[in-house]
Amino acid sequence: MGEQLSVSSADLNSFEGLHEAVRGSHVDVMQLRRGRLRGTLSHVGIGDFSLSVGSFNLGVRTQRTSSDEKLIVGMLLSAEDRVTHFAFDMSPADVLVIPPAVEHDGIFHGASSYAALRFDLDEVVTMFAGEARLSDPATWCERNRFRADPAIAAMTAGRLPQIVSRLTQHQHALNQASADFWKRAIIDCITATIVQSLPPDDLGTLPSALRLVHNVEDYLAAADARPVHVSEICTAFRVSRRGLHRAFHEVFGIGPVTFLRHKRLCAIHSALKESAPGKTTVAEVAMQQGFAEPGRFSQYYRELFGEYPSETLGLRGRRAALN
Repeated sequence: MGEQLSVSSADLNSFEGLHEAVRGSHVDVMQLRRGRLRGTLSHVGIGDFSLSVGSFNLGVRTQRTSSDEKLIVGMLLSAEDRVTHFAFDMSPADVLVIPPAVEHDGIFHGASSYAALRFDLDEVVTMFAGEARLSDPATWCERNRFRADPAIAAMTAGRLPQIVSRLTQHQHALNQASADFWKRAIIDCITATIVQSLPPDDLGTLPSALRLVHNVEDYLAAADARPVHVSEICTAFRVSRRGLHRAFHEVFGIGPVTFLRHKRLCAIHSALKESAPGKTTVAEVAMQQGFAEPGRFSQYYRELFGEYPSETLGLRGRRAALN
């Protein structure tokens, strides 16, 4: 069902540390600006899936050879100066596609940070089964740059480092099902810019909205308390995000992301009611259900239940003390 998660992080004190800027892919690096290069490099592994997140304080030139058979999808998270990949000028939250067996060069003129996924080309068939264009390997065989929608740029670029930080803190507390959820969340965060850039692909007839929603609910019931990402639903039922969104809005008046979030919040509420303080923490339960931002999670929770998660957990403790 899921795969084990591992996170490693290291400090950089020279440009040589960036040779594995993308885990598994050797990159030649040359320093362009004077000074001592410093930064950080983190790798998230979930089975064969790999996310790399790096930051550095000086300008560098990076080059990947055509011997790399993997597809790389990268996002520029931040940049204090100009950044170019191939002939593309990049802005924060823009997404870059580097096809397999294609030479790549990038120039960072100043301090920057990035995130990159590396995987086999044939994995896109199952990874994006609900999206006709994204699940076609031909979509990924040309180098490309996708401009970020300003409305989502800050959210997507800021969310990835936050996810990595929280996974680092809680990696040993997460089970395999939660690791699979976070894998999908990471992919979704980086590819959201691509999905926004592509034209609609709703070419076929959408199944009855009520029937589709009932099938999704049966799927969620079978998953029990396991967190289910919206991309998993799209893959399981081979429906696009837009099609799923229309169906849920027609039936519930809310989108599938909001519906799934409420489902996960209900699972957390039940878990906290059954747990005693000292046996578990709110943060651990929230991470198991796919919430990386404590403040936002607490806000969602209180809006739905009228109390904070710590209050739910505390009520269980007080009831246990009275018995």
